[in-house]
Amino acid sequence: MTNMEPYELIRSRRKTLALEVTADGRLLVRAPLRCAQGRIDAFVEAHAAWIEKHVAIQREKAARLPPAPTAAEIQALKDRARAELPEIIARWSGEMGVRPTGFKVTAARKRYGSCSVKNSLCFSCFLMNCPAEAVELVVVHELCHIREKNHGPGFYTLLERYLPDWRERKKLLSMN
Repeated sequence: MTNMEPYELIRSRRKTLALEVTADGRLLVRAPLRCAQGRIDAFVEAHAAWIEKHVAIQREKAARLPPAPTAAEIQALKDRARAELPEIIARWSGEMGVRPTGFKVTAARKRYGSCSVKNSLCFSCFLMNCPAEAVELVVVHELCHIREKNHGPGFYTLLERYLPDWRERKKLLSMN
């Protein structure tokens, strides 16, 4: 046996073996519940070149990312969002004739905003790292969801009415 990459074994009710390299460069091996350890090790060894290549790619990507924000930096972004967003929400709510039922700020990493079925708005503090035009787009986008709950044609007609340049503004968004 060669020098095998360490891996995390995940057994489940599946029929096949599978490899996954996570964003932080860890190797996951998914295996059927009753698969022999020797067969799993042989599978990993047989795919050593693929594993080495993809682990290197993910580790290189991870090394290029900026360091994660500190708790103090996240709190500063949340404070800024709580100070600036209510005014933008109020201005656009009035213009659009909608009324959100609530507003909160989180440290969500996957999406900048959301609108609940009860019309409560939620925004990621990381939105504050974006240009003002992009912030305004996210606010208007979520306010549109008060009228149109999905991303169907009616939603985009509404968004276009209030922000005809929404496509250009969307290009300014980038998750940090």
